[in-house]
Amino acid sequence: MKVLVTGGAGYIGSVTTLELINQGYEVVVFDDLSFGHEQAIAKQAKFIKGDLLDRASIRSALSNERIDAVVHFAGFIAVGESVKEPLKYVQNNIIGGFNLIDSMRELKIGKIIFSSSAAVYGNPERVPIEEDDKKDPTNPYGETKLIFEKFLAWSNAAYGMRSVSLRYFNASGADIQNGLGEDHDPETHLIPLILKVALAQREKIEIFGTDYDTPDGTCIRDYVHIKDLAAAHVLALKHLLEVGATSFYNVGSSKGYSVKEVIDMSRKITGRDIKVVSSPRREGDPASLVASSEKIQRELGFKFKHSGLENIIKTAWEWHSKHPDGYK
Repeated sequence: MKVLVTGGAGYIGSVTTLELINQGYEVVVFDDLSFGHEQAIAKQAKFIKGDLLDRASIRSALSNERIDAVVHFAGFIAVGESVKEPLKYVQNNIIGGFNLIDSMRELKIGKIIFSSSAAVYGNPERVPIEEDDKKDPTNPYGETKLIFEKFLAWSNAAYGMRSVSLRYFNASGADIQNGLGEDHDPETHLIPLILKVALAQREKIEIFGTDYDTPDGTCIRDYVHIKDLAAAHVLALKHLLEVGATSFYNVGSSKGYSVKEVIDMSRKITGRDIKVVSSPRREGDPASLVASSEKIQRELGFKFKHSGLENIIKTAWEWHSKHPDGYK
């Protein structure tokens, strides 16, 4: 079984690539390295540098490598940037994604795992969020993820292309054993930003809003360890290979932590003082985003093994301490 991983040089893609290889799959990584890191690509994987906007290059990779299934990570992910530059997200996440799906259709490759997002829900009507809850994204990034999910549903109905969309909550932590961690430029995620303060690479961490209707007034989010996310992709692929139906699943720990709780745990793990300043709320930030992951546990047998907050921050801290400049 040969799997193409788009965005396999990125944070989640690199860890998943290695997990697929460990489970016996042959993997080809397709990445333009605009945000990924060649150093993060598993040595056992074949690497093709290419851009999904170049339709010929993705079709060639799928055809020449005789790909059986695709795991699709390649996409822009910064919510704030998507608001400022929505057309950039349309071009990469939608048009690039369309080129991938249409090339798969032409070549009769009928299985794809999609890296989706909790952003498809927008401001939730209830917590924990279930898969059938209302989808109402509050930013272009979330909209592009939802549109691609619709592409997949249409492709299933019209062409028999089966898919699993995994809606991540907050990917976090590091794969210490294999030296893989989170290295974005610019960095927008809470935990690495906090750890940069602990490493004296940033002066402070901002808390955007301290007056939410939560126990300590700060936003609550659901954090899932990168290794658990990788395992979810392997289970999703096995589901499709066993003639499983097209579906979608939340992948979160089903446990929420506030911004203050994450900062306090980071202080405990690092033993460092972390300067905090309070700032106004950011527009569109929900008070609480926590997944119901009952469906993926029930249908795919998924189990959380690494997603406690202490382990997440401990592994992230170990990686960032050893890689203060990321993969450079």
